[in-house]
Amino acid sequence: MAREQLTAALAARADPAALGGELFAVTHLLDREPGLRRALTDATSPAAARSGLARRLLDGRVSAPTMDLVSGMADLRWSSPRDLADTAEELGVLATAAAAEGGGQLDDLEDELFRFSRIVGTEPALRSALEDQGPDEGKRGLLDTLLAAKVTPAALQLITQAVIHPRGRNLETALDEYGRLAADWRQRLIAVVRVASGLTEQQRGRLAAALAHAYGHDVHLNVVVDPRVVGGISVQIGDEFIDGSVASRLAQLRQRLAS
Repeated sequence: MAREQLTAALAARADPAALGGELFAVTHLLDREPGLRRALTDATSPAAARSGLARRLLDGRVSAPTMDLVSGMADLRWSSPRDLADTAEELGVLATAAAAEGGGQLDDLEDELFRFSRIVGTEPALRSALEDQGPDEGKRGLLDTLLAAKVTPAALQLITQAVIHPRGRNLETALDEYGRLAADWRQRLIAVVRVASGLTEQQRGRLAAALAHAYGHDVHLNVVVDPRVVGGISVQIGDEFIDGSVASRLAQLRQRLAS
């Protein structure tokens, strides 16, 4: 229901970038104020009272589309107060993805989130600098130095959000979740493809088309060059793993010979 409300707001020409930023601000507010979360999700309170509270709280602080979204969310029933903040964050990511899509940059956004997640995973010093308890402004400055004018505005927004407000997750987990939501906005799957050497555009196109045919959805490829693959290819989509690499076949052969 909350996603449908977001889609309706965007169809009514709400500014997706502004909407995303305001939804992140609402998320931060809900994270800081557990009493507010409880009040807005209290099933014993009338829905009109909950939505009215949301409107009074946000009046003059956010745009009308954001106020409508949050008050509409307060009308809903929630399993736990935390779910409200989680959904506000999710809608913020989707709105940011919509902004990238409107600028023809959604593919770039997904690639940039994946690449930065890989960089963080292989650079312990960078991970430490971004995940430590230091001041937020220092982290923002570091991100600006590393990424400004090098990635899309949507990617910088989401990476900064993941760094400054991790919400109990490590950075790679947050970036992976944001990448999944960005793909979900276009209703397509993400395939992590490991190969011994890079794929040409033609090879990428053929593989994406074959996977889309097999899964019944468009598929976005995140390609990882991994020398351990030793030829062939391995593909992971969600929990499903397709391994056609030479390394895998050699390992299976060694296992059979040892048994």
